[in-house]
Amino acid sequence: MSVLQDIVAGVREDLDARRQAVSLTQLQERAAQAAPPLDAFAALGGNDPARPDLRVIAEVKRRSPSKGELAGIADPAALAAQYRDGGASVISVLTEERRFGGSLADLDAVRAAVDIPVLRKDFTCDPYMIWEARAHGADVVLLIVAALTDAELAEYLALTHQLGMNAIVETHTAGEVARAVAVGARIIGINVRNLKTLDVDRGVFAALAPSIPEGPVVIAESGVRNAADVHHYAEHGANAILVGEALVTDATPLERITEFKAAGSAAIGAR
Repeated sequence: MSVLQDIVAGVREDLDARRQAVSLTQLQERAAQAAPPLDAFAALGGNDPARPDLRVIAEVKRRSPSKGELAGIADPAALAAQYRDGGASVISVLTEERRFGGSLADLDAVRAAVDIPVLRKDFTCDPYMIWEARAHGADVVLLIVAALTDAELAEYLALTHQLGMNAIVETHTAGEVARAVAVGARIIGINVRNLKTLDVDRGVFAALAPSIPEGPVVIAESGVRNAADVHHYAEHGANAILVGEALVTDATPLERITEFKAAGSAAIGAR
């Protein structure tokens, strides 16, 4: 069993427990009462064909399977506010508990603290989780191509759009990029971390990004250590980066986001 398969198996078990406590009908009622979703596609520059500036998706991330404990994060709302003040366009909140130490409570806290789009970062494996994300105020969900069939990917993306939300459709290989493009993904992430081995290969982004046509927002995921990594991704086609570890382990995340945005925007300007 791969790391991804193991994580998804745990997510399904935890989902079953939540479904026993809160029915889909109850979630749908809560979603209907939630404030309208914010437009993450626009926030990431999707409506600007030039996309001259690098956008940052900053992540509230306590733990990871590859590194273990990263940060305690006693106050996720305060951290999210720092991210926003540093210029982040979207806040990502890990809600997977077993491997990442996240929770829907973290999502609730962040949603209440910021007025920019919020991503529910989890291993979406059932429509219930999309309704759940909307009920808790999320504007974006993550759809991992490697974890879904073509039919599921199309169904989940359609539901996301039906609810007025956006999805980051995450890819790792050329075949997955083709599947994301075929289903009409508006935001495509290229994750340079191999979800079978957890190894990082930053060259994967440069290899795959050219196969994404004009139109979708292109996000580089994983492997951001410093401004040089951001510059590398931006010069090879990234419109945005998704970064967690480098921010939660930094004493000055606000300043780091500002630095990353400057490095990425300079690379875009030189393309």
